[in-house]
Amino acid sequence: MFEVKERFKLSEKFLDEFNEEQPNWGPLGYVTFKRTYARVIVDEEGAERTEEYWETIRRVVEGCYTIQLNHCKNLKLPWIPYKAQKSAQEMYNLMWNFRFLPPGRGLWMMGSDYIYERGSAALNNCAFVSTNELDVSFAAPFCFLMDMSMLGVGVAFDCEGAGLVYVKQVETAGYTHVVEDSKEGWVDLVRVLLEAYVGNGKRPVNIDYSKIRPIGSPINTFGGIAPGPGPLMECVKNVDTILEPRIGERITSTDITDLMNVIGKCVVSGGVRRTAELALGKTDDEDYLELKDPKLHEQKLRDWRWASNNSVLADIGIDYNTLGAQTAKNGEPGYFWLENARAYGRMKDGINDLDAKVMGTNPCAEQSLESFEVCNLVETFPSLHETLEEYLRTLKFAYLYAKTVTLIPTHNERTNAIMLRNRRIGLSQSGIVESFERHGRREHFNWCDKGYEYVGKLDKIYSQWLCIPESVKKTSVKPSGTVSLLPGVTPGIHYAHSEYYYRTIRIDKTSPLVEAIKAAGHRMEESVYGDNTWVVYFPVHEQHFERSKDDVSIWEQVENVSQMQHYWADNQVSATVTFSPDEAKDIPKILELYENKLKSISFLPLTDHSYPQAPYQTITRETYLQASEKLQPVDFSMLNTDEAEDVFCDGDKCAIPVPHEQPETEEITFDDSEKAETSPSHEAPATQ
Repeated sequence: MFEVKERFKLSEKFLDEFNEEQPNWGPLGYVTFKRTYARVIVDEEGAERTEEYWETIRRVVEGCYTIQLNHCKNLKLPWIPYKAQKSAQEMYNLMWNFRFLPPGRGLWMMGSDYIYERGSAALNNCAFVSTNELDVSFAAPFCFLMDMSMLGVGVAFDCEGAGLVYVKQVETAGYTHVVEDSKEGWVDLVRVLLEAYVGNGKRPVNIDYSKIRPIGSPINTFGGIAPGPGPLMECVKNVDTILEPRIGERITSTDITDLMNVIGKCVVSGGVRRTAELALGKTDDEDYLELKDPKLHEQKLRDWRWASNNSVLADIGIDYNTLGAQTAKNGEPGYFWLENARAYGRMKDGINDLDAKVMGTNPCAEQSLESFEVCNLVETFPSLHETLEEYLRTLKFAYLYAKTVTLIPTHNERTNAIMLRNRRIGLSQSGIVESFERHGRREHFNWCDKGYEYVGKLDKIYSQWLCIPESVKKTSVKPSGTVSLLPGVTPGIHYAHSEYYYRTIRIDKTSPLVEAIKAAGHRMEESVYGDNTWVVYFPVHEQHFERSKDDVSIWEQVENVSQMQHYWADNQVSATVTFSPDEAKDIPKILELYENKLKSISFLPLTDHSYPQAPYQTITRETYLQASEKLQPVDFSMLNTDEAEDVFCDGDKCAIPVPHEQPETEEITFDDSEKAETSPSHEAPATQ
């Protein structure tokens, strides 16, 4: 897949400074890291244990520079070892001190052999696929969603394929389809079944699941724990339940969404592999808009319609009164303005039409995407920086990480063709509201403005050095969640839930973490969603608390999103705006006033949306103290698991399935000498 002729290695002397230390973790940082990102390693005596943080960062940094090194060697581009070593050490320091971090995908997979052997898809956070070619290849978008979801990639889809094909009577063939024990084997079965329903093949008379390893077995290639054949068998049953009654009729937006949902449920049911889904429908499609109405579709909500958040493709100038009133009830639909995503980068810079092939967005709506395109994100923490100059230095290395991911192909040829052209990345920020408090709101936006200009200059220099196109878009704001827990900052652009709260985390029932956390005294419950997980409650005191999301008006939140779209994000800002009951009436007015300033937005009511085992649950100071006093440090010495457990589009509404009842340091300059370093007659860039 990606020929690795030589591996980059950090200096052992440099690493000696970290191998007995721990970084400045946030309250849930270490347990989150151990649960989610610490892979299994084998020591010199053959014993298995999970990585410590210094080893994870080593793997990530060495993986990043290995990709750069081999890209340069393959193209015979300049590569200066001592400069690369210096650069890699600086990247390491910035990640160690939580100035920036790769996404969860990167922390888990970067530097693993899987990436070199199977491609870079697993390094990407999310993707989008359109159904507008169902008449060309009916199964293709559904299989793309399943394929990427099984790698932990969140996938959004549209319903543009409604009406393009008829569902036909299935013909059977006299053979047994043996499902291979692999991601590809599962996807292939779904492809065969779906194509049979449109007359592009026959259905096997029997399906043999015997090769699929039993539940609880380790997955040695990608990592994780096998769910057994049960979820796939249920998926097959659900596909039949959806399509058999539709024989002789055209496929609808409801059919498309239901099929995507049952596939998503199949992936999630394993408890380890997690994903996120977003449906994009039309504003005048009444059937689509009522998909999650519990009065009309209670059973289907319980069965599979919880698996996606549902939004609409909104046109500038529409009447928002009816849609806004529906959003006010439960937060759905969300809104994506496709024409703005195509026409604009940052709103500040005016129309440029550089991204005219965009078809949709990802599940958390921070990336503009073409069909079959994946998005590669990286996260920075401006609130943990002292000065603008320091933050710009961080941006250089965050950019370099993200750009490097685009150098290695995925396993999907159609995706690769888009990536080769767009090189789309998403430099994100978390702890934004904390930065408002620390640096001042105006100064934060100044950092955004200066930072964006700087990233653009970086992209020109490094794209020239690497002999690849400049990135079509480069910045966004993702919702974050899990990664922001490591340094303990607020996720994305969102305010703290409250000063004291329970933060719930899901852990696979078969994980060795279960006993370690139970022994530490944490409250644990079985997941109500039947996804083979335990839910663990961690009491948290927000150390730098100023205001909760309950204290901030809907108008201030939307204005924050608008300003970040203006000064920072040339992709999009992912935000779930919370609102009180008396603010619900303002939603149509907000949509009308901000439709020319935003690309995407979603809402969630502050009341009547409490659902079992929500990721954030407000508690009193007394409850916090009582819960904390009972706890002992979690003993990780017994652990030998390599599970990748969390969803990676993981903030607010993307964090867990929507419930049945409630859907939902040096100065940076660009002088002539730095620019000259990119020419063939000079050395490679000093911070390659």
